[in-house]
Amino acid sequence: MSRPLDPVDAKLLNLIQAGVPLVERPFAELGQFVQQTEQQVLQRLGRLCGPPPAPIRQISAIFDSKSLGYQTSLVASRVDESHLDAAAAVINQHPGVSHNYRRNHAYNLWYTLAVPPHSRLGLEKTAELLHRCSGAQATRLMPTLKLFKIGVKFDVGAEADITARAESPAYTDAQRSQADQYTITPADVPMIRVLQQDLPLVERPFELWAQEAGVSVEQLLQAAQRFEQRKQMRRFSAVLRHRQVGFSANAMGVWVVPAQEADRFGQTAAGFSAVSHCYLRPTYPDWPYSVFTMVHAPSTPQCESVLAAISEATGVKDYAALYSTHEYKKTRVKYFLGDIEQWEIENPA
Repeated sequence: MSRPLDPVDAKLLNLIQAGVPLVERPFAELGQFVQQTEQQVLQRLGRLCGPPPAPIRQISAIFDSKSLGYQTSLVASRVDESHLDAAAAVINQHPGVSHNYRRNHAYNLWYTLAVPPHSRLGLEKTAELLHRCSGAQATRLMPTLKLFKIGVKFDVGAEADITARAESPAYTDAQRSQADQYTITPADVPMIRVLQQDLPLVERPFELWAQEAGVSVEQLLQAAQRFEQRKQMRRFSAVLRHRQVGFSANAMGVWVVPAQEADRFGQTAAGFSAVSHCYLRPTYPDWPYSVFTMVHAPSTPQCESVLAAISEATGVKDYAALYSTHEYKKTRVKYFLGDIEQWEIENPA
């Protein structure tokens, strides 16, 4: 932000990262936790939300893609540096690409890819098509084999120990397995479509969405609570721009871990508060790293300190830190809109 956060703003940002109440007047309830009126909360969020340098990117449901039937993967491409911007522009046209970064490695373009349950191409053929269309020299699919942790939360306004341990990971394979017991129904789809939007900053924001979905406010809130209880929705909360709240560095730590040690390593690494994502992924002859840890910190040296602490705690010494040097795309996947299916029609394999 252009000016320092005051203590109430900082407390509010920490609060809404954890969750926004799924009630008719959520901003009134938030106000009780920060000793502010409903209107004061709305005024503060009006300043805190919006385009950069505002710190809040979006307030919405954060669904687990796999739990909605989507196939997803991290994708690494090796692209000639002179062609990198053009390749990224081609890849970004796919609506299921939500994040796309240049990183300091021979595999220099990294993006996330999602395709819907009834995709005509499927995940692998979509990645193959993007590989050809982008002119990449090599492309590696790196889907999640095991989820040790996903849960981005920045401790705003605090001088925390960057190598501190978290009480417990936010979302793991255990929650995903719970979600896998349930199937998304046709009646769920309109609810998901509205809940993934940016929450309006009005006293009764869910009224607008309920009208759009053709249901009552009570029915919409019950659906949201059900998605959350089933772990199909990880949480309903704010997503922050990490640089705007003082976390200007991020490192994708990648680790060479023996298969028999992967669970122990992943659980230990996921226990660090600065680690927002921790996954087991496949290896390749030219890619020996099996466990990925995303670290956010105020500075590059602090990212290095976290990775060194993980190495010390696990005994794993063979690792690399990949830093994003350019952000080509960062958004959220929008579910059940038909845009990916339309892209597949317009871009036959």
